[in-house]
Amino acid sequence: MPPDARVSAEPLPGETTTDVVIVGAGLTGLWTAYYLAVADPALRIAVLDAATIGFGASGRNGGWCSGLLPMSLSEMSERHGRYGAVAMQRAMHDTLDEVARVLSVEGADADFRHAGTLTLARTPAQEERLRADLAEAQRFGFGEEDLRWLAPGEVGARCAATNVRGALFSPHCAVVHPLRLVHAVAAAAAARGVQLYERTRVSAVRPRAVDTEHGKVRAEVVVLATEAYTVELPGRRRELVPLYSLMVATDPLNDEQWSSIGLAGRETFSDGRHAIIYGQRTADGRLAFGGRGAPYHFGSRIDGRFDTDERIRGHLVGAARELFPVLGDVPFPYHWGGPLGVPRDWHAAVRFELGTRMASAGGYVGDGVATANLAGRTLAHLITGQESELCDLPWVGYHSRPWEREPLRWIGVNAARVAASRADRAERSAGRAAALRAACWRRALTALTGR
Repeated sequence: MPPDARVSAEPLPGETTTDVVIVGAGLTGLWTAYYLAVADPALRIAVLDAATIGFGASGRNGGWCSGLLPMSLSEMSERHGRYGAVAMQRAMHDTLDEVARVLSVEGADADFRHAGTLTLARTPAQEERLRADLAEAQRFGFGEEDLRWLAPGEVGARCAATNVRGALFSPHCAVVHPLRLVHAVAAAAAARGVQLYERTRVSAVRPRAVDTEHGKVRAEVVVLATEAYTVELPGRRRELVPLYSLMVATDPLNDEQWSSIGLAGRETFSDGRHAIIYGQRTADGRLAFGGRGAPYHFGSRIDGRFDTDERIRGHLVGAARELFPVLGDVPFPYHWGGPLGVPRDWHAAVRFELGTRMASAGGYVGDGVATANLAGRTLAHLITGQESELCDLPWVGYHSRPWEREPLRWIGVNAARVAASRADRAERSAGRAAALRAACWRRALTALTGR
């Protein structure tokens, strides 16, 4: 990323008073600040971050700006009714256009390309699950313009992965350079008078004030936009689990290599396995590929040493080469990662309490690039009192139950990770015994996660 595209800020100079203070300079906090400044230019808004702008998942994710939600339509319908589930999903679909609109208005370059996403079916079990996902979408009134099945030949024309039995295609996904995006939003917010402060660690959050290492900030409204890092604040250890998602990337590939891989339109891709993988063709011609599977660390611990893991790196490189054999001798010199926030029931939320004037958003389970924009717009409407359909979406005011205490949390999360991996391994094997093993591991995964 060019240095002139970065926004930098000084630490908080000392005790101050403002109208709105936002803790966290990732996409949730910055989108919230941006839309608040647009709605009311007279508002004094301060955004604080313990590290730097975009340091967390916002700046180092897989670059999917998608309409995906961690909650399924059926899960949302059970909790909030059919209308709420459909409204939530439609709002996410519309969010991609909103992100593109703001980038255009602000004249920002974030390598944004709206090309859709492919979810590949590469085993019979994956095909069965993905066809069930399609049937669910159809039951809720979503048509081929939202999600459709591609035959193997149609998939191959877009993505030449091995062993493809078909795929789901959704147009509701774009690729983006994540760090460019977060700094573009920061620049747009700063241009509207938002005060940004880096290297300002917050030690306590309460109504109308936050304590930092550089002094207290008093504000009429306090917004918590810390996602996975919420667990580092006092009393909030069980709100979310910080799960690590890790990535690898190549140097730019040549035309012959890309002709063997596909992705000419820069579609994003994943497949139907339980242990999630995800990838994209970057604007400068690299393959960026990531996945879950890193261990959960006891006590919801976050540490920079966990941002890389040589075992997971080898697993990711192997998975990418198995998908695309042309990568067999291609090095993957880049490896990075970070934590994402997972609520106990995988349900993202936006909250604003009128009495305390405290707000928060998060729990995106890795689907946060576009979701953070929707959350920021919604928080801005709630805080400024605008009447809006966004304020009626079912994630507004939602509270997940807390995670279990340790050691149950460590045992359960890591057991689910193992169950997902074992189920995938069994599904890749043939025969009745493998099918029975896969079914057992799937049942264990469902029992552990409740999904």
